Amino acid sequence: MTTSAALPPIRPDEMLAEQHVVCRDLFKIYKIADLEVVALRGLDLTVGKGEVLAIVGASGSGKSTLLNVLAGLDVPSAGQAYVNKADLLALTEQELVDYRREEVGFVWQQTGRNLIPYLNAQQNIEVPMILAGRSRKHARERALQLLQAVRLMDKRKQRPDQLSGGEQQRVSIGVALANDPPLLLADEPTGELDTHTSEEIFHLFRSLSNQFGLTIIIVTHDPAIAARVDRVVAIRDGTIATETVRRVENAGTEIAEIVHEEFAVVDGAGRLQIPKPLLDQVALGRRAYVDSRDGRIVITPAHEADAAEEEAEQR
Repeated sequence: MTTSAALPPIRPDEMLAEQHVVCRDLFKIYKIADLEVVALRGLDLTVGKGEVLAIVGASGSGKSTLLNVLAGLDVPSAGQAYVNKADLLALTEQELVDYRREEVGFVWQQTGRNLIPYLNAQQNIEVPMILAGRSRKHARERALQLLQAVRLMDKRKQRPDQLSGGEQQRVSIGVALANDPPLLLADEPTGELDTHTSEEIFHLFRSLSNQFGLTIIIVTHDPAIAARVDRVVAIRDGTIATETVRRVENAGTEIAEIVHEEFAVVDGAGRLQIPKPLLDQVALGRRAYVDSRDGRIVITPAHEADAAEEEAEQR
């Protein structure tokens, strides 16, 4: 089901009219000693402007690597990646610095990576703006606006060690939004928080997206994430395997309800990852027959072909 033809390049003026993030056939390869590790393997992804998206997957699947690429912390090895029309494979070192400062905010799981321990909450939020050359008056006014948005105005003079874990993460979100980036990335932002506090943080993400028109991408292991975001994408082996989309049925009526639909994803090269439970159920093996019947694609195990190949290998 994979074509060998080269994928057509992205037209930023067309693809990014409604999309904030567009990745096409994206690869990231790390070289460790004499070994090459392929962390992203031909990944395709689009994220709409103002969308709240979650990325899930097993450890080592590539989800944090994707977040680092979108943050400008890692440069892709091949493919295409555009964020708000910025071509991440073509940015110079100085352009990458400007991109990280102006276009994207990042929230780490460990608040110690987000906050300066000897500064209070307001001062922590002011720091990125002062480093970017904003006036102290602007930094103070923006910091107070963000403290209001994350509901911590009454804690603005307290240092991180005087705040709870959830409050520290709220300040961290304020720091990430200090320079008014249109894209907010969060890597396991609730990984060290209890269930109730995690729920508050996810609710805050939704509120901030609505208030500031933010596009938000969250990497998480939270199993209940689908109810809190617009869409969930699952990464397996460095590429998108499935999408779960949240939608409202019978909107505006008394019987309105939220439903979640899970889809397998076909990328731009025609590759399809079949969910592992289905593979185990039908014992698909190494080869399969692919046919079209009544407008559907039918995949049938080719056990005889597999058996013949195994027999030939054993000779």
